[in-house]
Amino acid sequence: MTTSNTGTGDIDPAVREELARLRDSIDNIDAAVVHMLAERFKCTQQVGRLKARHHLPPADPARESRQITRLRTLAENAKLDPAFAEKFLNFIIAEVIRHHEHIADTTTRNTTGNSTPTTD
Repeated sequence: MTTSNTGTGDIDPAVREELARLRDSIDNIDAAVVHMLAERFKCTQQVGRLKARHHLPPADPARESRQITRLRTLAENAKLDPAFAEKFLNFIIAEVIRHHEHIADTTTRNTTGNSTPTTD
């Protein structure tokens, strides 16, 4: 199996087939990741509503720290760079906190009568 370096797009058919197979797998994994993130955010939205109802802060640094440690261990066990996994989780945590702050603001406005109720 060889490829051409001429830039003309001449690729061995066997290489092209293997590349297509691998890319199909990547596309399937990407779809699964998106669906898993959607499910995760459905749960975190529920957490945000619960926190807002009980006047709990949007962020929980102790929980976040435990989750980062846990995810780093999972990443190491899966042979994934733990620093990458931590960056990924930090990105998700920041988005979750942003959602929780929005939910808390909306809940506060709705209970004080300063806004019309919204649905999540």
